[in-house]
Amino acid sequence: MEIKDLVKEKYGQAALRVATGGSSCCGASAALDGCSSDPITSNLYDSSQTGQIPEEAVLASLGCGNPTALAQLNPGETVLDLGSGGGIDVLLSARRVGPTGKAYGLDMTDEMLALARENQRKASVKPASRMPSFSRVKSKASPCPATPSMWSFPIV
Repeated sequence: MEIKDLVKEKYGQAALRVATGGSSCCGASAALDGCSSDPITSNLYDSSQTGQIPEEAVLASLGCGNPTALAQLNPGETVLDLGSGGGIDVLLSARRVGPTGKAYGLDMTDEMLALARENQRKASVKPASRMPSFSRVKSKASPCPATPSMWSFPIV
């Protein structure tokens, strides 16, 4: 089994655990479901952030940081979250870039994309023009220019 397939399998399993009421066993929810509580990867998002989004988006976090705490996002900007998982950073970013901005999530697992789209529905980010968009990585080719200086949007 290739490493990419193994990663997809594990991330897909994490999404399914969240969808059935569990946690991803990582990120913001590491202390739940008998997972070890890592002080670096637990409690990444404060209550003002987690109160804005569905609980499942928080439970699905597999990240090791909170990029929305560091990113200076402004109304009208476009944001791309690579490896968006359950959508926590995309949903938070969509609120910050406002109705004239756009937030995109890119992931390689169908299970995480299904969870992110359900979280998107539950989050009810309005107006529709700023609803986040989630897409699947379909090949090894990057959808972005190879040189970060050519990017015209923040990557979270």
